[in-house]
Amino acid sequence: MIDPACPDAIESVFEILDGKWTLLLLRDLFNGVKRFGELRRSLHPISPKTLTDRLRMLEEHGIVTRTLYPGVPLHVEYELTERGQRLQPIFAAMRAWAESEGTCLNKKTAESHSSHA
Repeated sequence: MIDPACPDAIESVFEILDGKWTLLLLRDLFNGVKRFGELRRSLHPISPKTLTDRLRMLEEHGIVTRTLYPGVPLHVEYELTERGQRLQPIFAAMRAWAESEGTCLNKKTAESHSSHA
């Protein structure tokens, strides 16, 4: 329930979760540390610029940490901070809602539905 004394309390959450790519990016990071390339493949067709922008925004909000590993080849890994992990109940609630509404389909089920359409 929204507290009538503080109706704008969730605005800061909306700032962080704004946009399709941000939600999908966080979903991937809930499954562990990811490299930039892994995220890009998982979120195809996201552009490198959009992915970089979203990761930087999440880093600025203290949701994601970026670790640079020098060497050849250079690589960067991203993971959720403790603050980022605390967003997990929001995602759990969205999943529970999707399941209760019958909109939570696994890929095989979705593919069989689209092939019969």
